[in-house]
Amino acid sequence: MRDIALFLAKKQKELGVTLNEVQQRAVAQTEGSLLLLASPGSGKTTTIIMRIGYMIEELGVNPARIKAVTFSRASAHDMKQRFKRFFPELAPVDFSTIHSLAFQMVREHLWRKGVEYALIEGEVEEELEGGEPGSEGQSGIRTQISGGQQLPLHKRIILRRIYSELLHERLSDDQLEELSTYISYIKNKMIPRHSWNTVSCDVKEAPRILAQYEDFKQKGHSKLLLDFDDMLTLANEALEQDARLLSKYAGRYDYVLTDESQDTSLIQHAIIEKLARGHRNLCVVADDDQSIYSWRGAEPSYLLNFQQHYKDAVILYMEQNYRSSKNIVDAANRFIKMNTGRYPKNMFTANAEDHDIAFVKLPAFERQGSYLVQELRGMQKLSEAAVLYRNNASSIALMNAFDRAGIPFYMKDADNRFFSHWVVEDILNFMRMTFTDKRADILEAIHMKLNGYISKEQMSRLKQIQNSESVFDNLIQYVPLKDYQIPLIIETKDTLKEMRGMPPLPAIRVIRIRLGYEKALERMCERLGYQKDYLFSILNTLEDIAEELPTMESFAGRLKELEAALKASKARRGQNAVTFSTLHSAKGLEFDNVYMIDLMDGIIPSKEDRNGSGGGMEEAVRLFYVGMTRARSHLELITYEKRGDQKAEESPFVARMRRIVKPPQEKAEGYGAKPGEPPKPQKPARRKRNVRSGGVIVQEHKGAAPTNPNAIKRADELREGLAVMHSKFGQGRVVSMQAETIELQFGEAAKKLSLKACLELGLLERV
Repeated sequence: MRDIALFLAKKQKELGVTLNEVQQRAVAQTEGSLLLLASPGSGKTTTIIMRIGYMIEELGVNPARIKAVTFSRASAHDMKQRFKRFFPELAPVDFSTIHSLAFQMVREHLWRKGVEYALIEGEVEEELEGGEPGSEGQSGIRTQISGGQQLPLHKRIILRRIYSELLHERLSDDQLEELSTYISYIKNKMIPRHSWNTVSCDVKEAPRILAQYEDFKQKGHSKLLLDFDDMLTLANEALEQDARLLSKYAGRYDYVLTDESQDTSLIQHAIIEKLARGHRNLCVVADDDQSIYSWRGAEPSYLLNFQQHYKDAVILYMEQNYRSSKNIVDAANRFIKMNTGRYPKNMFTANAEDHDIAFVKLPAFERQGSYLVQELRGMQKLSEAAVLYRNNASSIALMNAFDRAGIPFYMKDADNRFFSHWVVEDILNFMRMTFTDKRADILEAIHMKLNGYISKEQMSRLKQIQNSESVFDNLIQYVPLKDYQIPLIIETKDTLKEMRGMPPLPAIRVIRIRLGYEKALERMCERLGYQKDYLFSILNTLEDIAEELPTMESFAGRLKELEAALKASKARRGQNAVTFSTLHSAKGLEFDNVYMIDLMDGIIPSKEDRNGSGGGMEEAVRLFYVGMTRARSHLELITYEKRGDQKAEESPFVARMRRIVKPPQEKAEGYGAKPGEPPKPQKPARRKRNVRSGGVIVQEHKGAAPTNPNAIKRADELREGLAVMHSKFGQGRVVSMQAETIELQFGEAAKKLSLKACLELGLLERV
């Protein structure tokens, strides 16, 4: 075997790639089992590619005998391209996702058994109940599911139909997402049918729905129907039952490597174990601190027990971070130690310090969009900025603010379900009722969500009356009502009449309170298990969109504009645009500037994180950690004091980070903190901290103020129109002054700052 040092020296000369000591050991450790624990930004992809190249180029391993399994198609594509760039003369290696590998096995297994199959998941147009049949989609197969209607075979359509037939209700998009997650969790955890009812799901009768779904796939059509999760379960069963298939695939590869293995589920581990059972040459690359997919079946405990499965396994720690500044790396390393169920890694970096981590507290949720527009408006390289959030609903208000400001954005995981959500449609229907109260079909959509408690039977009778009169008058005159209903219906009619011509923001508030919509939502949450915070967040976002719009018509038009803007944002990938992404989808990405928003208690961590079993709080900590470690040099953690009319509490994770960055003299113990851990030495801040003071974003320097002999020290030295130089924002002009604030114009950006801070800290001087 040739000396690895010669190989590395050659590659350093050819590619400019230099590996540290641990990375070199990982490249050289080619035989047996290896667990490579790679901290964020530690160069794991480069190390993996160099290891594979070393095996082929120096050890003479046949590329066809190496199997590399990645978590996503994007990762597989990235590895293929990186390998081709590093080793252009070598034959390609088999990089693929675990689903792609499983599908190869399933396809061969079913062919041998003579079983015809059809895929029912993928790019198929979804057709809702009562809709016209559309694209036949990927499978090209249609079937009669109910009511004599021919629909394309697709997982989502089948689940909607089963739910409707069982419960006589329409399955909402949110419920469909919850049900799909429940099914994937059960499949990936390999939970047997008799235990399905032990898995929590907010959708009523979820175990019965799943049972009927499974029965329909196996017996409801001439072909066996398969969704993506079935590829895994059936592949694992095939390897267990078909000795010839197992022999073929286990014998095809001498070396198996899995990347992002912290996201791998129990059934995926089972498939990989079978492939590597004979030679035991398995390299598992993972970071237990970035395991954030337990809700869909990921099994981080497998990594913690790796040596129980592979007793002679070598474990290497790639702890050096090449991505982020020392400020961010040190803080993130201390933060993740809140968790106890982890390997004792200590992430470090040789990078220099840069901007201090900024803590921004805004007066209200609605200010997040305008604040970020203000921060990013003048940035030249927008592609180096990302706004991260936990829930997709947070992106709509952002999109509204950025679209108005003309700042391009790319939505990484664009989800236009917001615009078709039933809450959005309800609000629009209330508004339609202010234009005309003669349409029973509009009232039918919202009759159970307003004051008056109109029953289904009463609504059915009302629909039979067609005299072009007010539906409320018809209810009172022709439909039997309870005594208490009459004054409520009269009041509803009068309120809707008052709303005619009202701007959309006050109109939404009238709908929420006076017309009883909020109380109706609360009752639905209790009865159907909907998440109240999520539904109310949609209402708050609609209010944010409605602000400053003059009419309800313009509000409806703005929703259509935003839906179009969302679709257009998908085409901006790789362009000079700000990235909007959930924390989950941001994993694997990196940016110079990262802004984490909605960092509130109840969002991260959520109530489910606190109350659930299975390490929910530790996973929430990991999710927060993933967000922080996307930043190279500048990280802002953004909270707010109020959401709507309700006081909001910042995330305890933000409080923990504040103690890490600026620890008190006597350390307060936080969740999971180690008793007796010494406080980090304090040092003066080199960058402003944004805090809330009197409703204004102010600059607060936590150290000695810089000495500037030319600084303006007295308020009487300032006047409107005066040209000044700000120590951070550069040249600007005084727009106006109040008792406590000063407004300055910097190019196109206006900033309102604390006058006291500007004077005491010497931040301004005459141009």
